[in-house]
Amino acid sequence: MSQQLETPKQKIGYIALVVREYDEAIAFYSEKLGFVLVEDTFLGDKKRWVLMEPPNSTGTRLLLARAAAPEQVTRIGNQTGGRVFLFLHTDDFWRDYNAYVARGVVFRRPPKEETYGTVAVFEDLYGNLWDLLELKQK
Repeated sequence: MSQQLETPKQKIGYIALVVREYDEAIAFYSEKLGFVLVEDTFLGDKKRWVLMEPPNSTGTRLLLARAAAPEQVTRIGNQTGGRVFLFLHTDDFWRDYNAYVARGVVFRRPPKEETYGTVAVFEDLYGNLWDLLELKQK
């Protein structure tokens, strides 16, 4: 009798986003993007465990990580060398796009219909680039 290998069940739980200060990052993500603060725990030595997620999310969360060393400070706002860093999927592109514009979110590239869906590129408070994306139904 042969043994079947179990397929691991995995997912990416958190993505660390290097920020200048916790409170200003929390304010941007909650007030401008409507994200929910899931956890904010003081860890000592000026460190906090700060998790945020989009509303009604069941996926990956952002771990806001305050830059604590000179090399980390150089990564604030440019974690991917100028490429889009994060992809925020939505079920209603125009609802979210219009809300973000009304809240002062800066869009670097205007909305565009692509073969895969509707997309626009915006920046966060540090300049990291994000796609706001509504995928087409398959």
